[in-house]
Amino acid sequence: MSETWIVNASPIISLAKAGYLDLLDKLAAHAIVPDAVASEVLAGLPSDPARKALESGWGGRASPREIPEKVLEWGLGAGESAVLALSLEESGRTAVLDDAAARNCARALELPILGTLAVVLRARQAGLIPSASRVMAALREAGLRLDDKTLRLALERIGEAWPPQ
Repeated sequence: MSETWIVNASPIISLAKAGYLDLLDKLAAHAIVPDAVASEVLAGLPSDPARKALESGWGGRASPREIPEKVLEWGLGAGESAVLALSLEESGRTAVLDDAAARNCARALELPILGTLAVVLRARQAGLIPSASRVMAALREAGLRLDDKTLRLALERIGEAWPPQ
C-alpha cells in the first residue's frame, strides 16, 4: 500500500455510483485527482455520488507542472493527459484509467497502469470485498463498460464466475 494512484474520472465516477469509491483509499497509500479530472467530475449533476465525494474533500488534488509533448501527441482529453503527466513526474505513481487510448499511451510511456477491473481484483485478493463478480455487476449497472469476455477471463483467474451466480 505504498503506491500513489493518479485517478481518472471513469474509475471515480463508476466506483462512486456503485458505492465502492473507498476501495481506492484502502488499496493505495494516496489517491490523487488531477485538477482537470476534478473539474470534469464536478461538472456532473449535483446528485452525482462522485461529485459529492469530491465536494466533500475525497482524494488529494494536484496539477502537473506541464503536459509533455509525448503525452500531447496522443490527442487525449484534458483529464487523461493530466493523469499521465502526473504519473510521469515521479516514480512510484500508477495511472488509474479505463480509456483504451489513454491506456495505450501509458503502455507506450512504460507507466504502471490499473483499470477499474484491476482495482476490484486487488480488493478481492486483499479480502476487502467478498465477491469481485458482484462488485463488477454493480459497476456495470453504474455505467462501466467492460465486455463479458474480459470479465469472464479476469474473474476466472481468481476463481470466480461471470456473470455472478
